[in-house]
Order: sequence, then C-alpha cells, then structure tokens
Amino acid sequence: MIDLKKFQVWFITGTQHLYGEETLKQVAEHAQQVANSLNNNSNISVSVVYKPIVKTPDEIFETLQQANIDENCIGVITWMHTFSPAKMWIRGLNILQKPLLHLHTQFNRDIPWDTIDMDFMNLNQSAHGDREFGFMVSRMRKDRKVVVGHWQDEEVAKQVDTWCRAAAGWNDWQGAKFARFGDNMRYVAVTDGDKVEAEMKFGFSVNTYGIGDLVAIINSTPDEDVKKLVAEYEASYYMADELKTGGAKHSSVYEAAKIEIGLRKFLVDGNFKGFSDTFEDLHGMIQLPGIAAQRLMADGYGFAGEGDWKTAALVRACKVMGAGLPGGNAFMEDYTYHFDPQNSMVLGSHMLEIDASLAKGKANLEVHPLGIGGKEDPARLVFNVAGGNALNASLIDMGNRFRLLINEVQAVEVENELPNLPVARVLWKPLPDMKTGCAAWIYAGGAHHTVYSQNLTTAHLLDFANIAGLEYINIGADTKLNQFRNELHWNEVFYK
Repeated sequence: MIDLKKFQVWFITGTQHLYGEETLKQVAEHAQQVANSLNNNSNISVSVVYKPIVKTPDEIFETLQQANIDENCIGVITWMHTFSPAKMWIRGLNILQKPLLHLHTQFNRDIPWDTIDMDFMNLNQSAHGDREFGFMVSRMRKDRKVVVGHWQDEEVAKQVDTWCRAAAGWNDWQGAKFARFGDNMRYVAVTDGDKVEAEMKFGFSVNTYGIGDLVAIINSTPDEDVKKLVAEYEASYYMADELKTGGAKHSSVYEAAKIEIGLRKFLVDGNFKGFSDTFEDLHGMIQLPGIAAQRLMADGYGFAGEGDWKTAALVRACKVMGAGLPGGNAFMEDYTYHFDPQNSMVLGSHMLEIDASLAKGKANLEVHPLGIGGKEDPARLVFNVAGGNALNASLIDMGNRFRLLINEVQAVEVENELPNLPVARVLWKPLPDMKTGCAAWIYAGGAHHTVYSQNLTTAHLLDFANIAGLEYINIGADTKLNQFRNELHWNEVFYK
C-alpha cells in the first residue's frame, strides 16, 4: 500500500532581522501555528513539517540544501510573513531541487479595523513580502505552484494537497526502476520512445529483462504457495465451479496464480515499481499474464501492455498521486466506438489487463481463449466500470520533448450484458463531445494506451506536469478545435 503520510513537505517562512526580536518571535509562533494547522488538516495527505524561520541568505541556503538531501522531503512550501528581501533567496533557490509551492497567505484573515496600527502593519506584510519573493522566483525562471488565500480556508488546503500529491508522484519517479519483458510490440510507434532522455528528465530507468529470467522464477514457485493464492482467488472473486480446485479448467487458474507469484517475486527482489510485457515475447510461458498484471496494478505497481514503458511509469505516478482517494487508476486502451449520433461513446478495454480497482462491485475470474500470442487460455478478471467523472492521460514522446495529454471524460454505466466480451470494460463520453474530443486527441498525437483515472483531476496532472517539465495539453468541456490546434502550433514554436 502507498502511504503518503510518510512524505514530508517543509514549511519555510521568510523574514529578516529588521523588525527586532519581539516581532521575529511572533513570526516564528505564527509560522508554526500555520504549519501545524496544515499538517493536521484532513484534506492534506502528506506531513507538513515546520522549519525555523529564515532571516539571512545563509539560513535560506542551508535550509534548502537540507531539503534537497532529506529523503523524506518531497517539496517545500514558502511563505513571506514579513518583507523578506528576495536577493537573500537567490543562492538557495539556485540549488533547490525539490518542488516548490508558494503559499500567498497572511496570519490574520481580517483587518482589525479599530485597532490596526503600524506595529500590526510591520508584522503582517505578506501582501507585499510575497510579491517580492514572487518576483525573484519569476526572474530566475523557476517553476512553482502559487496558492492564494487564508491558511484556514479549506479550499486552500485542498489546493495545497493537490500539489502535494503531484510532488509525491514526482518523488516516486526519482530512482524508480521499471522492468520491460521483451521489446515493444513490433512496428508500433507511439509505445516506443527515448528511454535515455526519459531517465535524464524524469529520474526513472527502464531496462529490458529476458522472459527466460522470469520463467525460471515462475517454474520454481512452491506448490503450496500456488494453492494458497488460488484459495485467495476463490474467496475474492466470483468463479465458475469448473475453475475452482478440482474443476475441469482449474489448471488455467493454477498456472495464472503461479505466474502472479513468480512475477511478484521478480518485481520485489529487483525493487521495481512497474513493468510491461508483450504477447509477442512469451517464450517458456504457458499463458500471458492476465490476472497477475491486474492484481499487481491493484497493489500499486505501474503496468502497460505491449512494451509501453511510458504508460507503465505514468500508471505508477497516478497510483501514488491518487493514494487514499476513492476510485482507482489503471492502464486503459480506447478499443472501439459507438457512433450513435444521439449517444456516441468509447468502449475502453484491453485484452486482459485492466485493474480491478476500477470495478463496480465484485469481479468475475474467468478463463477464455485470447486469440493472439499462441498460448493457452489465460485467466483474467472481468467486470464493468462504474459511471462518473474521469479522465484519460497519455504520456508521449514528441521527439524534442515529452507531452502529457489529458482528456476529461464522463463514464456511463454499462447497460448491455456483453455476454461474448470476456474482458473488463468501461464506456465513456469524451468531453466536450465525441467528435471534438477524438479529433483533438488525434491532432495532439495521443496514444491508444492511457491511464484511466477515477480520482485525479486535471489540477493534479497540471501540477505534476509543471514539476516534471512536461508539455501539458488538456481536452475538456471548453475545448474548441480551432483554438486547440492554435495552441499546438504555438507550443511548437515555444519548444523549438
């Protein structure tokens, strides 16, 4: 399970020696109260840690240097309680490697009209202290998140948490390892990409491992471990009697459990955070991993089929960002269309590997022929996905930069039985409408593989894109195709 509370964001308050010790004592007390309030706010998923107020260039540099090397610190929140001359921040900001949020707030919510005097004004100078700091960060071309409002405002806390979750997703990528069993599906363009550039830019590595290395671990799995996992399957999912222990098709379920145990051991022993595979490279395996990939994703691993390492990494990041929120994040594919003019929809699915964290109700464990790959019938979880607001996210390599493309969608309930479609499935309506949404996606070069998220918003992914230095493109309710195409053209100029 992914526990975001183990991550810390440091709360750093800027001031200066100009105001005297009594004022600085008040600044420190106020800053600690704000930090503690944010830390105890149920809307904030990480730990907010108060750091002593900074009054000099050396104190700023030392604090930000410590933030860089502290393994639990995933970002810093800055606030200028008084006026903090921003040249003091240059050296510290130059070395800062963690994400930055600038909280533009002040300790008091209201102006005390009857008692306000110059002492009060000198203490509560965030209105222009934060502007001084904001100029320097902009002058240095450093990206950051700016949140404006009183620190006790719940909307402020929610905006802070959105950034915290994005920072956690980014932190999780640093040093992450993703395993690739085989190459990407032959001749496919969009699932490929520059793994060297990705490691330089994003901090995670992708390396290929022979399927034989995995098969050796699968084949050494003890029988008692397999039987124990099969019993867990029978307790967790609906299963036909022929699939249960002693049934005519039980061997397929037994083999699937064996694959899951071996694959999980490979990932745990290698300290991987995700993986991809391809049905074109299954030498030595009896069936393609179906339920294994589904259950590993449900436990937080990133996954994408057909060698798509970029989507596997993005699935993992979304798992981290969405930890603890209702709903799930899973590998997805736009599979086929329903072009009814009155009710146009996309049917999303994949051959086997949609994460059951999306499922509406209890999933069925089923065994059916796959039709490709030339292997025995694989076991997989079959379910419908509930309706509601969702989004699809695609990470693509545009050659001179990586692009994060988002389409907001409205999922609708699956009302038909679909008796001959033995895979997980979801129906959605792309925003702003089917034709505009699909055309915009294609103009932007979006992949057919995506992360489907029920619990993240465009705000989470925008913050993540800004932290990661990704080009961010959004298709939503307000998208107009001509304006959208202009945005793409303008971005080409910017990135060249």
